[in-house]
Amino acid sequence: MPPSLALLVWFLLLLVLLCLDPAKKRGTSVALWVPVLWFFFVGTRMPSQWLAVHIGTAAEAFEDADPLNRNVFLVLTLVAIGILMVRSFNWGGFVARNVFLMAFLLFALMSVSWSDFPLITFKRWFRDLGAYLVMLVALSDPHPLEGVRTVLRRFCYLAVPLSIVLVKYFPDMGRSYDEWTGAVVAVGAANGKNQLGVACLVAGVFFFWDTVTRWPDRAERRTKRILLVNFIFMAMTVWLLNFCNSATANVCLAIGSFMILVAATKAVKRHPTLFKVLIPACFVCYVTLAYWFNINAYLVGAVGRNPTLTNRTFIWATLFGMTTNPLIGTGYRSFFLGARLRELWLVIHGVMEAHNGYLDLYLNLGIIGLVLFLGFLIASYRTIWDRVRTAPAFASLGLAIWTILLFYNVTEAGFVGGLLWLILMLTGIDVPGLTEDPSRNVSPLKIGAVGEQLPKPIPEPAGFRNKFTTDRPSLSAHSIAARKT
Repeated sequence: MPPSLALLVWFLLLLVLLCLDPAKKRGTSVALWVPVLWFFFVGTRMPSQWLAVHIGTAAEAFEDADPLNRNVFLVLTLVAIGILMVRSFNWGGFVARNVFLMAFLLFALMSVSWSDFPLITFKRWFRDLGAYLVMLVALSDPHPLEGVRTVLRRFCYLAVPLSIVLVKYFPDMGRSYDEWTGAVVAVGAANGKNQLGVACLVAGVFFFWDTVTRWPDRAERRTKRILLVNFIFMAMTVWLLNFCNSATANVCLAIGSFMILVAATKAVKRHPTLFKVLIPACFVCYVTLAYWFNINAYLVGAVGRNPTLTNRTFIWATLFGMTTNPLIGTGYRSFFLGARLRELWLVIHGVMEAHNGYLDLYLNLGIIGLVLFLGFLIASYRTIWDRVRTAPAFASLGLAIWTILLFYNVTEAGFVGGLLWLILMLTGIDVPGLTEDPSRNVSPLKIGAVGEQLPKPIPEPAGFRNKFTTDRPSLSAHSIAARKT
């Protein structure tokens, strides 16, 4: 098939799928396209790269503040603010419920004052602030669970099939060469195999979660069609994962799927406290074994990887040896700039991140920033477990993403701004009035149009209830019909 024809077929099938999607519900808000577009650009390539205006990597396009990219994200941020204002979003309640997140963002903003590149630091902070506002568009939807499903499903509809088309028919865009082995790897719609691995990880976790949550209703005709679409996309996702050969994504997909299955068992509902403590305890145990007994060397060897984690251990040792402020860091997302980056590239060329989310936070915001961020992780974990009874579907997805983030950031820098981080925002932040059942978000005095209230009940005359209810026997429909005849 000619490449242009393959691209046209993908576009037509995408339109058909979006219009005739069995999972689509009537009344879906058009505003959900705002977080979908943010997801797509962050998870694949920047707008300037899609339009061939900017040549380079995603990091270069994102961090160099290309005018087109800056304007696109600014427009999405302003649209999100407008939507939240129209919906009368409860900002006071949101701030009060997310104290650690607000403290982290405030401290990150304060770091502009001691950063070597204050203007760049502020631009990056403001751009990341837009991501939080855009995610609130989905969470403030009248049906938040369906809003989250719609955002993630549409992103997967866009990214997964497009990646397959680029890999098979546009090898100049969809494939690259491994910098360590020289082997051909798939990058699809992303800029590298790790980024494609994250996109596939998100798709795999979402479709698996959506299948598990819908499985009890599998006898329904509509649910059968939805499950069929899920199985097809899961097959495409597995194919892409095998092609891009991302070991971290494969391991995290297994962890996320396992957590979703665990959250669906009756044991979690019967003993929530046990599992609530067990999950972080297992992670602490893993970190202890990894850094004190070098268990990572055995684990990566089992999945066919270099015991040095593809030179990550060398990168970490080099970064720890560089001079920084251990208490407050170098400034929000400003470590890999200027003289520090040139010094690092003299040792190992091309490194743009710490390949460890915790180390990356420490280098940029020091111990204070790291502690505030860990405080938010703990708070989000408690929020997720609080939803086990009120919103179990939200809780299971949030639990999977939260656990994946802990393990993923051991070998990659996925905190703040990445796809997994955005999904944690959708499932882990505490939004006032957010429940799985849309009817719980509506006041019992409000029906129909917004603000319409039921009339006040008319008081009963004295003795009415006793005379006509308690003193007289109730008449059935059969007895009433008999009297009429």
